[in-house]
Amino acid sequence: MRDPWTGSLRTRLRALPVFIGASPVLEPAAAPEGPTELFLGWLDDAIAAGLPAPHAMTLSTADHTGRVSARTLILRDVDGAGWHFATAATSPKGRDLAGNPNAALTFFWPGLGRQVRLTGSVSDLGTECGAQDFRERGEGSRAATLVGHQSEPLSSREVYWAAFATSLALVRADADLVPRSWSRYALAPDTVEFWQASTDKGQTRLLYRAEDDHWEKGLLWP
Repeated sequence: MRDPWTGSLRTRLRALPVFIGASPVLEPAAAPEGPTELFLGWLDDAIAAGLPAPHAMTLSTADHTGRVSARTLILRDVDGAGWHFATAATSPKGRDLAGNPNAALTFFWPGLGRQVRLTGSVSDLGTECGAQDFRERGEGSRAATLVGHQSEPLSSREVYWAAFATSLALVRADADLVPRSWSRYALAPDTVEFWQASTDKGQTRLLYRAEDDHWEKGLLWP
């Protein structure tokens, strides 16, 4: 069996390109006063560039003891409440947020040499918003959620397949079926950082920090 901790692997990793081709330019002086407009512009750029899953993001949470975990979710919306995502309140991330609402989101668009990081507090948007989110999902996603038991030990794939088939039948029989645990959340950021790579001028980091009723905007050393 090959030892993964070899000089060969380190050499291969160092040889891998991180960004290919020219990246867009982030001009801090021309950036808007708040982060939402800039974020939506960058998201539009990622969609227009045909990048895979441009709305995918990493949600990082910590439980009441400080143990951190991260997973990839899909952005559901951005509005005055914040950046939206959804999950079951009974899931590990839902339990984390119940005990510690502080979280972080990370978007990474390597095809454009861009990253956006947000930190802030997460709130549950209420029962009706969660139900609407669930009903908007595809039947496969709804069926997978109804199976439940997320992150619990599983004895075999056959057990899961049988449970999924049962849930799928329930979804197809009742389009309005919504689990009580399903919740839609919004992260209201207190910081939003935009990171732009460059092939000839290093990196640019632009930070927005929430201050009372406005945003403070400034640069960070890369």
